[in-house]
Amino acid sequence: MKIGEYAPDFVLKDQNGEEFRLGDFRGKKVLLSFHPLAWTGICEKQMKALEENHERFESLNVVPVGISVDPVPSKKAWAEHIGLKKLRILSDFWPHGAVAKLYGLFREKEGFSERANVLIDEEGKVAFFKVYPIKEVPDLDEIFKLLEGD
Repeated sequence: MKIGEYAPDFVLKDQNGEEFRLGDFRGKKVLLSFHPLAWTGICEKQMKALEENHERFESLNVVPVGISVDPVPSKKAWAEHIGLKKLRILSDFWPHGAVAKLYGLFREKEGFSERANVLIDEEGKVAFFKVYPIKEVPDLDEIFKLLEGD
């Protein structure tokens, strides 16, 4: 994906089984925070950081969501376990990793996505795209700097 390209639309279910359609969020920015697997330490830190900054994102007209290949029941149990109250975490379970593949982020060998942040602007175009080392929690400050520098 390149900055300025239209982000592919998709529909996934969140941890509560509710549909999330990217195209429904035109007029808002959307942060897609891809993480490899639920129930892992770095992914937990990544999702908790989004939860802890939820109000800050909202104040900047951003809808943050997590995405991984885990099935909905696992996402629900994990969200409850780590105390997510506001953050929606999406299940890219079936077809397995289809959204990660759409965004060029699927790791075929391991069967899960890269760790990445993709910020989509109000028009549905990619404004920020970064893949992080798999063992590193993404830096939200670089996203806030971009958003607050507008």
